[in-house]
Amino acid sequence: GEMGVEGIRGVDGKRGEKGEQGSKGDKGDLGPAGKMGPSGPKGAAGSKGVRGAPGKKGSRGPKGARGDTAKLLRSAFSAGLSKPFPPPNVPIRFDKILYNDQEDYNPSTGKFNCSVPGAYVFAYHLTVRGRPARVSLVARSRKVAKARETLYGQEIDQASFLTILKLSAGDQVWLEVARDWNGVYVSAEDDSVFTGFLLYPD
Repeated sequence: GEMGVEGIRGVDGKRGEKGEQGSKGDKGDLGPAGKMGPSGPKGAAGSKGVRGAPGKKGSRGPKGARGDTAKLLRSAFSAGLSKPFPPPNVPIRFDKILYNDQEDYNPSTGKFNCSVPGAYVFAYHLTVRGRPARVSLVARSRKVAKARETLYGQEIDQASFLTILKLSAGDQVWLEVARDWNGVYVSAEDDSVFTGFLLYPD
């Protein structure tokens, strides 16, 4: 026969038992970033690293100020003899000037005049010919050093000497030969030279 009329809705049934766990779903999207946490404590210092390569050379610095030229004290001379066999017991006049820019040496008297107190080097290189030569270095009118060269006939030799003297301003230094010991010689081929210079000032 024909389908009957729908009946009255029944009451809800009891809750069924828990079903079995389903399979794992796909990974969800990354959530928003959280707030930054507080700074952690300072870690221990690491070991010292290897030395780095040297840096490039820096640019040249500015030129320094000019020094005090007043402290550059100078005194020096060198003079040769122009005539052989100078007179004895008086200053030998070395009148052929090789250097005398400060003019502390006087070629007309043969004397060096100290203008800068300090330690000085004095030296001579003399040609000796035919007769002996006894040479004295005189400072402050006192013979402070003596030397001699003994020659006879036509022999030619050289005599040399070097010393250091401490001088005060106004002191004078010269060379002289003794009587009968006067073989100091000079010619176109042979020189006799007296030299002195300031080693360091006081």
